[in-house]
Amino acid sequence: MAALAPIGGLGFEQAVSGVDAIERLSMKPVDLIILDLNMPDMHGLEVLRFVRSQEAIQGLPVVILTTRGDEESRRAAFRDGATLYLTKPFAPAALATELQALLQPANL
Repeated sequence: MAALAPIGGLGFEQAVSGVDAIERLSMKPVDLIILDLNMPDMHGLEVLRFVRSQEAIQGLPVVILTTRGDEESRRAAFRDGATLYLTKPFAPAALATELQALLQPANL
């Protein structure tokens, strides 16, 4: 993801759907999850609830990055355990700064 290049040292896994994301989470450890609410086959909040229900990964930072800017979606995401909620379009530099803060050792 080009927007995150300024952070450096990151590896990325991209899932094509909610089910794919859940499968990938079971196969490879990650440090942070970026989710859209609008995904094929599952709503992003379903993936978020799955993450929060799994002891091994429930503490991962989960960033919602979506076109849904309504207050109801935002509240639902935080209620279900989102760490950060950002709407598209977004400023790549601001995203990199937010994620870098979440990836600091004290936050992991």
